[in-house]
Amino acid sequence: MDLKLGLVCKLTGRIADFEGECESYNHDETAVAKMDDEVEMVSSEITSKISESTLEKLKSEQSLPAAIFAGIFIGVLAAIAWAAITVSTGLKIGLVAIAIGAAVGFGMRFFGKGIDQIFGICGGIIALVSCILGNLFSVIGFVAISEGYGLFETFLNFDYSYSFDVIKETASPMDLIFYAIAAWEGYKFSFRKFTQKDLYELEKTED
Repeated sequence: MDLKLGLVCKLTGRIADFEGECESYNHDETAVAKMDDEVEMVSSEITSKISESTLEKLKSEQSLPAAIFAGIFIGVLAAIAWAAITVSTGLKIGLVAIAIGAAVGFGMRFFGKGIDQIFGICGGIIALVSCILGNLFSVIGFVAISEGYGLFETFLNFDYSYSFDVIKETASPMDLIFYAIAAWEGYKFSFRKFTQKDLYELEKTED
């Protein structure tokens, strides 16, 4: 702080008067080495810390169709697995719903590489629907066992117009809590994550 000039640069003794980057500026490699390479940054933090060109590059790498396809595929498989566990054990394990949300989110992150808000919204919706499907598949499995029908036969002949009523009758308040957590995880984990060092390397590459 200079009482006459204000904040000045220690290298030049002047107030910043350059356009873009100072000619006297050098990256401090020691500081780079000390960057936190463990803490991941959310998309809102990323967009405020990188240049427009880097942001456009990241957006060009993201793919919403790939993310949605991966999320749905993983979600359906997870719903079937949850139903199988529920029918075989006779217990509805709510923690499985949380695992479904995480699986959907990570799958969408890996295949979609998304940083836009829509990725999180889709991840949350797919995770929630997957949990509901898992509940419905469980009911169908129990019906097949109680009536002595084949599982595939029951799936084909089940009246899906009653799906909402069936889910409403079989869901408990605790289920809603687990569903909400799963939806949040599907949202949170669907975004591509970066560490401070990742962002530094991206900016360095652009330069």
